[in-house]
Amino acid sequence: DDMEETWTRLLIESPVPYRAPKLVLFREGVDSACGYQGSAVGPFYCPGDQKVYLDLSFFDDLQRDLGAKGDFARAYVVGHEIGHHLQTLLGITPRMRRAQQQRVADKNALSVRLELQADCLSGVWAHEAEAKGLLEPGDIREALDAAMAIGDDTLQRRATGSVRPESWTHGSSAQRKTWFRTGYDSGRLDACDTFSGALD
Repeated sequence: DDMEETWTRLLIESPVPYRAPKLVLFREGVDSACGYQGSAVGPFYCPGDQKVYLDLSFFDDLQRDLGAKGDFARAYVVGHEIGHHLQTLLGITPRMRRAQQQRVADKNALSVRLELQADCLSGVWAHEAEAKGLLEPGDIREALDAAMAIGDDTLQRRATGSVRPESWTHGSSAQRKTWFRTGYDSGRLDACDTFSGALD
């Protein structure tokens, strides 16, 4: 609810008003406008139906297996998915998809930029939540721990023992942490330009 209030207020002067996405909770798998998604996908946003899908088993894994404990680790992930909704509303996602079609060799790199921007937008919301006195000591550390736990390099190293940056889709642990921190420290949408001309 606070995320919805925050983005409604921050986009009040935007040419595109904020519309809240629908929230879907699931375990194991779910049908969406983006097709059937199994639990291996984790939480995701589907632009086709403008719904945020939260895999509850992912949150269990985040704490138990990946060591990212605390309620704000989960809030960071939810904020990231809401960030994807903002990207759709603002036209960033469709522009990125067109760029991927035109520059196939840059497909993964563009995907990483989109994901890091969603991390930054999650940080902007965290900044606003702190300004309202909603955060507890340690909350930002929980978010940063989650960002570190789900970076592509960390997940690849855990799964295979090696790291292949050319296959990344979300960015390294350090990148994810940096962009969340950028949004949190600045509290500004314009600080979240991870594309810097890449969509022109």
